[in-house]
Parts: sequence; structure tokens; C-alpha cells
Amino acid sequence: MVNVGGFLAVQRLTTNVTGHFAFFVDEVYKMNLWQGLIYFLYIFFFFLGSFVAGLLVELVAKENERLIYVAPVVIESAILLMVGILFSHLARDSPDVIACCLLFAMGMQNSLVTTISNSVVRTTHLTGLFTDLGIELSQLLFYKSRQHKQKLFASIRLRLTIISFFFFGGVITGIVYSYIGLYVLVIASALLIGGLIYDNIKFRIIQLKRRWRSMETDDPGNLN
Repeated sequence: MVNVGGFLAVQRLTTNVTGHFAFFVDEVYKMNLWQGLIYFLYIFFFFLGSFVAGLLVELVAKENERLIYVAPVVIESAILLMVGILFSHLARDSPDVIACCLLFAMGMQNSLVTTISNSVVRTTHLTGLFTDLGIELSQLLFYKSRQHKQKLFASIRLRLTIISFFFFGGVITGIVYSYIGLYVLVIASALLIGGLIYDNIKFRIIQLKRRWRSMETDDPGNLN
């Protein structure tokens, strides 16, 4: 949603920096230093978002590891909400501000997911996902043991799920954007907060089930 919404709004890629680095080098080579600085800021804000998310994860992990993703997700959600609501003003005066804000948010997203998945998953761009998917599909031709194949199938399903959601998020955003513009980011923000609420409810349900099982085990009346 951020990738498509950001591009339609300000014609900037806002979920990765590979292209921006190429443009940065090109502008510096042509001595267009101001435009080169803009592309450098795109790269820097993605990096800064990644750094801030990593810093928050490490700080929160010392207190409660289960909450390491809460602060980065809340900040990311707040940025998307702010950009979505203030879009008309920012687009007129400085579209580069929108790009930098979205790149910061996506840097946080990529860093957070990479950290909590032990570098297994990245969610802001597809290059790495398709690379890993190609490697794992090729490995299916060689790994014969059931355990290895089950592990590969699980990883392939995960990557296909992420790619599918990336695709559908982009298509839906392209359609909805024609009606509400970058207010579509408000929907993305709500989805993030909804994910936090869902996770909290799920965790509490798991806790209640564990307590109930513990009570049943400790109850002498259940012993035969």
C-alpha cells in the first residue's frame, strides 16, 4: 500500500533505496548537487528508520521481549496516519517531505521484521523475496529427506504469502487511490494498529488457556 500510494502521490519509490542510490550517483556525476542531495536524503531516511527501529528493539528487549515490536509499529502507524491526513498540504509545498517520511517508516518496517524473524523475512520490497524463493524452489530438486522438504515447503509458503499480500495490497491501493488519494495510508495505519490489537488479544487467550490447563493439572480431583 505504501509502495503504490507513495508512487502515485509523489512519483517516488518509498519502500526501498536501490533505485535512489543509482539516481544519486547519476545526479552527482552530472553535478546536479541539489537533486543529488535529495536522493541522498531518501537513502538516509530509510537508513535512519532502520536504525531507530533497531535501537527501540534493543531498548525494549531489556524490559520485555514480547513488546519489542510495539513501539516501532506505533511510530510507523503514526507516520502513515500523519502523511495520509496532511497529504494535500505537503504535496503542494514539498512532496520530498512525504517521500522522506514514508522511507523512514519503511526503513522501520524492514528493520523490525528482519530483526524479529532472525533475517528470514523482509516485507518492504520483493527483490530479496524472489531471490530466496528461487533458491528454495531449486533446493527442492536436491533435498530428499522429509524433514528438509517440510522445512522448505514452510518457507516457500511464507514467501508466497508475503508476495501475494504485497501484490493485492498494491492492486487495492491503486483502485482506492483514485477515490480517496493518499488517505489510503490511513487504512494502512489502521491495519498496523489492528495487528497489534489482534496480537494482544491472541496472547491473552493463550495465557488464559495455559492457566486453565495448569489449574486442571493441579486439581487433585482430576488425578486418577
